Amino acid sequence: MAPRRERVPTLPRLQLLVLLLLPLMLVPQPIAGHGGKYSREKNEPEMAAKRESGEEFRMEKLNQLWEKAKRLHLSPVRLAELHSDLKIQERDELNWKKLKVEGLDKDGEKEAKLIHNLNVILARYGLDGRKDAQMVHSNALNEDTQDELGDPRLEKLWHKAKTSGKFSSEELDKLWREFLHYKEKIQEYNVLLDTLSRAEEGYENLLSPSDMAHIKSDTLISKHSELKDRLRSINQGLDRLRKVSHQGYGSTTEFEEPRVIDLWDLAQSANFTEKELESFREELKHFEAKIEKHNHYQKQLEISHQKLKHVESIGDPEHISRNKEKYVLLEEKTKELGYKVKKHLQDLSSRVSRARHNEL
Repeated sequence: MAPRRERVPTLPRLQLLVLLLLPLMLVPQPIAGHGGKYSREKNEPEMAAKRESGEEFRMEKLNQLWEKAKRLHLSPVRLAELHSDLKIQERDELNWKKLKVEGLDKDGEKEAKLIHNLNVILARYGLDGRKDAQMVHSNALNEDTQDELGDPRLEKLWHKAKTSGKFSSEELDKLWREFLHYKEKIQEYNVLLDTLSRAEEGYENLLSPSDMAHIKSDTLISKHSELKDRLRSINQGLDRLRKVSHQGYGSTTEFEEPRVIDLWDLAQSANFTEKELESFREELKHFEAKIEKHNHYQKQLEISHQKLKHVESIGDPEHISRNKEKYVLLEEKTKELGYKVKKHLQDLSSRVSRARHNEL
């Protein structure tokens, strides 16, 4: 008589999902012992309340990513953008740790989301070790970046637009930001797709067919739905880039910034009342003004950086000191505005997401 195989007790499905997802989504990191860079002591909010002298962030792992980014020689604008993203990530992680201390997020869903967000940041700024992730370094249009989209379809559209004579320099700058926004959406989609693919492989290796059917019927299907939504947004974005590249910008466009356009498209198909939709439209106008102010400071930062490099090559100490002081002030202001823009975007996206979820 063959020995009887004992069935391993199964965990609740959502907990099992998180247990499988977390190892797959984590950034490769050394496992630290007592007091290591990734130890609890270094990253728990109680120990992170005071920032070390000279460190940008409270959490050690974010400081490590920041130092790595500086070694990649990213442009000042790109570094300022990364700084804002890491500040948002730090805020969300420290808030989550407070929730965890209070016994919340027992299923680990928020933790999985945080890890996904960090992986998106790594892909966006070339910190994940992939060579193609650093192709676009700036959201300001210049000779060094304008042909680095990394996608033949986009490069063909961009070449057609900039040689058509239908765009002013300001409109080309705006179109460039749309191309970059589209590229970032593709990166985020690929991160989610890669994570889901590896998670499903883990399920197939660990679960019986009956358990797999249950998991697919509830938890994973919501992630596949998110993938479909992202793919739909990518296709719509490409259609828009094709249209604008061929026809130019019309005078009847309600919004100009790509992130605002995306939010408005989502809001119109969400479960908002007419009054709520109008209120959201007004808030988007304020948000777009905030983005435009941030864009202005990014351009000034780029100009200041070029001027500082020129002055340093001359070697005049007085001019170097004066220009460096101006550069540092612009850098801090750009980081501050970038954080506010990203926080506002996060809040608006959450509102639309909740409205769309309620509709479903």
